[in-house]
Amino acid sequence: MDWGKLQTFIVLARSTNLERASRTLGIDGTTVSRKIRSLELELGHTLFERTRDGQVLTADGRRLFTQVETMERAALEFQEGAGVAGAEHGLVRVSAAEGFGTRFVAPHLRDFANLHPNISVDLYANSGFLNPSRKEADIALLLAQPRKGPLKTRKLTDYGLGLYIAANEPKRPEDVALIGYIPDFIYAPELNYLDELALGREPTLRSSSINGQLEMIAAGAGFGVLPCFMGDADARVRRIYPEKFLKRTFWLAVHQDVSLLPRVRIFIDWLVGVAARERGLLLGG
Repeated sequence: MDWGKLQTFIVLARSTNLERASRTLGIDGTTVSRKIRSLELELGHTLFERTRDGQVLTADGRRLFTQVETMERAALEFQEGAGVAGAEHGLVRVSAAEGFGTRFVAPHLRDFANLHPNISVDLYANSGFLNPSRKEADIALLLAQPRKGPLKTRKLTDYGLGLYIAANEPKRPEDVALIGYIPDFIYAPELNYLDELALGREPTLRSSSINGQLEMIAAGAGFGVLPCFMGDADARVRRIYPEKFLKRTFWLAVHQDVSLLPRVRIFIDWLVGVAARERGLLLGG
């Protein structure tokens, strides 16, 4: 099998966008499509489904992605010297929004630690971000794409937000409090989403912490907006008003110099793979 086709496959799987994949590979989109079609014919399986959100892996595509990712990792380890003496060594500092860091990245870090026991990870998950341009963090997972600075950026994943209430709450949402952010402590405009939902009311229970908001909702204090990867994964709450749904994006940013470090590339590839596999949870599917 042509390794070049597999490289094209894995880049498109991670980018989910033909144009971005072609830029990454340095070839035109027609060539990307031709290589993918040739690989599908060779394997006898459809690997991608074209949707409004881009090129999404099919079930067969996800299985191949896992296998090719393992091959890629092995090739990278060999190239960089492998083991503790090479790529599999050092510290990676990751800055993420509080909810995404604590409720999505953190639960998966056990798997990363098992795969790469000699790479240490510092996860900074709080309201606000460390600045990758100043190398405060090796990797920043941001709510908006940075437009300046010596950075390499890429879209990590879209994610959905919905309205949630306590799973056993007998009252109607109109009869309980609305929960939300403290206006003066909204650290990114992408979090100022209540006006988009046109609820016709202001929150009366507020917290600067999305985890704090989740706990208030789960305790029956009211209803509010949560990322689907938090709300759908927590049996204490249930989604309401499914028509009131928002979509946002997480962006990955890394300093150009830091991007050359093997341990950073390994973490980025791993996280991109996790986001691809958990796409349904992230989007609230």
